[in-house]
Amino acid sequence: MKKFIGIFAVTLAMVSCDKGGTHFEGNGSLYGDDGLQHGMIVLGDRLDNPYTTENARKAFAAVYPTRSRDVVQTTDLYVRFLPADQEEFDELERLGVEMLDHPLDFEIVTEGDYYHDPSVGEDNITWQYAVVDKDFRFPDIRYEIIDECFLADNSETTKSMTGIDWTAVEEEAYRITGNEDMLDGNALTRATKYNPSGRITIVDENANGGQAFGLAGVRISCNSFVKFSSTYTDRDGYYTIPKRYSAKLRYRLVFKNSAGFSIGFNLILVPASTSTLGKGPAQGISYTVSQASDDKLYRRAVVNNAAYDYITRCAPSDMNIAAPPGDLRIWLFNSLSASSAVMIHHGAVVDNSKLRSYLGIYAMLIKFFAPDITIGTKDHGNYMELYDSVVHELAHASHFSQVGLDYWTQYICYILESFLISGGETYGTGDGIYAGHCEVGEMWAYYVESMMHKERYGGAVPAYGTSWWFYPQIFRYLEDRGLTRSQIFAALQSDVSGKQALKDRLVELYPDKKIMIEQVFNRYR
Repeated sequence: MKKFIGIFAVTLAMVSCDKGGTHFEGNGSLYGDDGLQHGMIVLGDRLDNPYTTENARKAFAAVYPTRSRDVVQTTDLYVRFLPADQEEFDELERLGVEMLDHPLDFEIVTEGDYYHDPSVGEDNITWQYAVVDKDFRFPDIRYEIIDECFLADNSETTKSMTGIDWTAVEEEAYRITGNEDMLDGNALTRATKYNPSGRITIVDENANGGQAFGLAGVRISCNSFVKFSSTYTDRDGYYTIPKRYSAKLRYRLVFKNSAGFSIGFNLILVPASTSTLGKGPAQGISYTVSQASDDKLYRRAVVNNAAYDYITRCAPSDMNIAAPPGDLRIWLFNSLSASSAVMIHHGAVVDNSKLRSYLGIYAMLIKFFAPDITIGTKDHGNYMELYDSVVHELAHASHFSQVGLDYWTQYICYILESFLISGGETYGTGDGIYAGHCEVGEMWAYYVESMMHKERYGGAVPAYGTSWWFYPQIFRYLEDRGLTRSQIFAALQSDVSGKQALKDRLVELYPDKKIMIEQVFNRYR
């Protein structure tokens, strides 16, 4: 698997684009150095779960010795699934199962971003732990029931009972199972239940006066044993967890965004990477990400905000262009400086016979992992440089939304063929049957990257892409002379390949601006 991932990264370098061209450095150790493998959680002893039905009954009897403990009935099942492949994993997600890759009833000796059960081969998805309703209808996917559980907050019957302090019962369950130190209160002060809330922020040194602003749309997850919950931050980074807690919690950022993309993956297949924030009080935590933070967390957070910014700006009230397709998968590669919009998860590239002839058995490997966007973070040391790369690739993804699979596969195959023929030239020389796809696509992406950079950071418009054989500055001049970004994008249709076809379509769409359009295009023959 490590060899395959290394080869896969080299293949991605072939179909990547970047202001500085394509670069790959490595000696076969990519898997361990690349951000694909993060520190693994180290488990300690198994703990006595206070939420098992039996422990909850014991706690109820201790708090209410004169009442029947039969009022405590199983509400949930603590289970683990072993999906055989990505399709089974996706099916569980479609059923609303929220999964963690590590057991919930073990001591965490060393925090980490992932866990892989040693009994499961590294090429496979590891056991996924979850809590499901007692009446959950299990699909035909391997699973094991670990515990029957009682979660008072999950039962409408229980919540409607009067005269019972379920918080006191929950606290007693922690005490009788030896987990009292996890409660926020102590023997003299009863713990209070809270909906954890706070704010997650990030600093862009070159924007907003260097002041922190919200980490937008990211999922924040927390748990104490099998009682776990999650929510998304709003655009300003604020969150409130829907469940109430009285115990100390483990907090995690899960890079699956409310805007419809995920940043992955966590070791094997799971599409959304996780960064642990460690333990915190039931009231919630606040956290600021900056360049001084952990490198992996910083890169993920910057890409998260750049993608959120781009996608929300596609709205009719702003740029008014097609957004990238939903369920977008973004990968980060620390050993690559180039990035790409291969759109494999959405069906592009891998079923093309020409690509299969180049890659052989590795074509199926790429289809297996299925990224849409890859971001090379090498030599992108600050927020601004990563922001530009993300915006560029998402501009491609918007173009993909409009032109479709056939156009995009031809586009990527042109880039790959040019790379191989020219000995490493990213965009070739403009020759070849599908060169026009590349011309139009890169004009658009470099233009959007340049304009959004100026709109965020001020100053002059960067000259991104102007040293290549295509001319992104054409779009800049068209905008200066009255065409909106939305009007320009409308011309990027599936039958528009090459500068001449692009000019003709613009004239067709906006005949009142024909003279201006022709003047701009004639400037760059």
